[in-house]
Amino acid sequence: MKHQLGNFLRSPTFRHVISACIVAAMSCAWPCRGVAAVESVRPSVAITDVTVVDVEQGRTIGLRTVLIEGGRVVAIDEPAASHIPDGAQRVDGHGRFLIPGLVDMHVHLFNNATHRPPNTWAFPLFIANGITAVREMAAIPQSMPIVHAWRKATENGTLIAPHIIAAGVVAYGPSPDEAVRQVDVAADAGADFIKVFSDISAPSWRAVIDAAHRRSLPVMGHVPAGISVLAAAQAGQRTDEHLTQIFESCSTIERAVFDERHGLEGEALVARSDAQESRVLEAFDQPACDHVAAALAKSGQAQVPTLVLPYEESKPAGRAPANDSRWKYLRTDERTRWLRAQQSLTPDERAVAARRWPVARKIVTTLHHAGAVLLAGTDTPMPNVYPGDSLHEELALLVESGLSPAEALRSATLAPALFLGIADRMGSVSVGKRADLVLLDANPLTDIRNTRRIRAVLLDGHLLTHPALVALLADAAKGNADAPSH
Repeated sequence: MKHQLGNFLRSPTFRHVISACIVAAMSCAWPCRGVAAVESVRPSVAITDVTVVDVEQGRTIGLRTVLIEGGRVVAIDEPAASHIPDGAQRVDGHGRFLIPGLVDMHVHLFNNATHRPPNTWAFPLFIANGITAVREMAAIPQSMPIVHAWRKATENGTLIAPHIIAAGVVAYGPSPDEAVRQVDVAADAGADFIKVFSDISAPSWRAVIDAAHRRSLPVMGHVPAGISVLAAAQAGQRTDEHLTQIFESCSTIERAVFDERHGLEGEALVARSDAQESRVLEAFDQPACDHVAAALAKSGQAQVPTLVLPYEESKPAGRAPANDSRWKYLRTDERTRWLRAQQSLTPDERAVAARRWPVARKIVTTLHHAGAVLLAGTDTPMPNVYPGDSLHEELALLVESGLSPAEALRSATLAPALFLGIADRMGSVSVGKRADLVLLDANPLTDIRNTRRIRAVLLDGHLLTHPALVALLADAAKGNADAPSH
């Protein structure tokens, strides 16, 4: 469980593990899938006769020739008015659609709680699926040098990996004074935001909010199990992940369950919350949900529902992971973790998961109708949530929950850029912005599933053709060929 991370960070084992983790990750002593370099010199690329998808207006524009130089989009012209320099790589865009690179706003690249190496094996899976940027959700201060090294290597073309556009460092308490110290250490380490989990106590959470504000850092993550979602939004927590505490606010028993949690913290708080979940789901109330959704929309707090997680958890037991065509892309230790997690689920937990999924969909539908900010994220690599592929699944689930294909696509492109304040350099196909682009064989505005029909990816202006993407995946699978199957 996610609240176990705090326990590990407090343990003596942590101090002995982290130094080795940093050295190995920086040197790629562990298998670093997808770290093959692209050419450091970025030639000009011209995508001719392509239909550009305007994610801001939710429309297509075409036909256009899109010129990329030095990793930036420098021109978007009608074909007759375009000038393609000699030596430019030409890509035939006829009958194809150009979208911005996709963003997964909730990923985990580090395995601090389980002492395992970073998830570099996921890098090629992200890129081959058109995900050119991610938000890392559970770093620690000692992880930040690794993040900075990955960023530099991606920018200079020596690493094929998504841009880490934000990395959060966890603050967990357990005391308010310790929480303040953790915020300061995270800020000094270069964190982009402070991450909180469900198990942090209310006093420590309030200390985190105040300390982060003093250090000009946003607070994102789970709304703690002892705090209502509206209280968190009003206090300035910028995101709520996984709809935490919205389930309670969308029920008739919110006050009662919070009274039962009063005074608890850490594992005891999360255990009480878990024990109450079945009652909360059964008490779903649409008028209450309408009220909280309208208030959240007004607050501006962004919601990252990670629908793919409850969707996958709701599926019946007995599936054989090795029969999934994506299984071969997982690193050996990740396969083991997934199998153990699935085997540890009790019938009662599976029953609750089955009830959680339809309620989660109702909540997202309600949030969307109210105009709340929705950002696409997956929580990969949670069990059955495959890096890269799961974001396409998330987009489809958002559409099933009431978003139009254009709105779902925006939640994984322009909306993250606007939320993070970096829309001047990414998030749309626009002159002057970074050339993180995906060329599709079909229109995603008519069917969101067309985001899977990838013909090419441009990462910082580096062109990865379809054969190159296939080779990237083949290399990832080959690296795990000796992994045991179950």
